[in-house]
Amino acid sequence: MRPAVVVLALLVPLAVAGCAADTGAPARTAERFVAAVTARQGEAACALLAARAAQKLPDKGQTCAQALVELGLREGPVVSAVVWGDEAQVRTTRDTIFLHRFGGGWRVRAAGCTPRGDDLPYDCEVES
Repeated sequence: MRPAVVVLALLVPLAVAGCAADTGAPARTAERFVAAVTARQGEAACALLAARAAQKLPDKGQTCAQALVELGLREGPVVSAVVWGDEAQVRTTRDTIFLHRFGGGWRVRAAGCTPRGDDLPYDCEVES
């Protein structure tokens, strides 16, 4: 084998392993978000939202915290997490959550999401 091929053959598994390890941070953010909502800690949950999602959420004079708690999102263990660059999807037993990686870390862009079928976007209670 040529040296370049050997180096490439050694680096590809490391790159793949690095991508797989990156799912932990968005999964933990999703878990903290849903746990805060379930515990009716709306302020803590709002702090984990992307700015645009937090701005769009309040309705009828509510604060972000009040609106989030009223949605009734339910906690469930994470069953999968997938990362595509700065975007992530975390699935729990009761929800699908979409996140984005900002300079300060992962933030929730959409939550309370249910699939509507092939080739259709998710229907989400919280979205940016």
